[in-house]
Amino acid sequence: MKDHDLLDIYRNYLACLNDRRWSALGEYVADDVVHNGRALGLSGYRAMLESDTHVIPDLEFVPEILLADDRVVSCRLFFQCTPEHEFLGFEPTGQRVSFAEHVFYRFDGGRISEVHSLVDRETIRQQGFRERA
Repeated sequence: MKDHDLLDIYRNYLACLNDRRWSALGEYVADDVVHNGRALGLSGYRAMLESDTHVIPDLEFVPEILLADDRVVSCRLFFQCTPEHEFLGFEPTGQRVSFAEHVFYRFDGGRISEVHSLVDRETIRQQGFRERA
């Protein structure tokens, strides 16, 4: 698959997330998707994303740096949002938070089959968010 094809698919995937079109997620994510070494499957992956958007209703996935080769998309996502519930172990404060997530996606057959994600927790901590004890 060509690099620009994967980038188009990935941008459409982000639009799907931002529009909360959960029923269309299977167009972009494989049935047996693995996230950070855990086999979640499509239903588990969807549940994770739905949970994230419940905790942070104004969550928007904004690509800041985006690269691709024939099977992998690498992205630095940037978030500015207001968590309403506990988020990654941090207590909500009612304040907006800005942070990045660095993500690598492996594609098979035009769909995401494996995700490796790392959220910049230190930046969240530096903005005054406290981790739940």
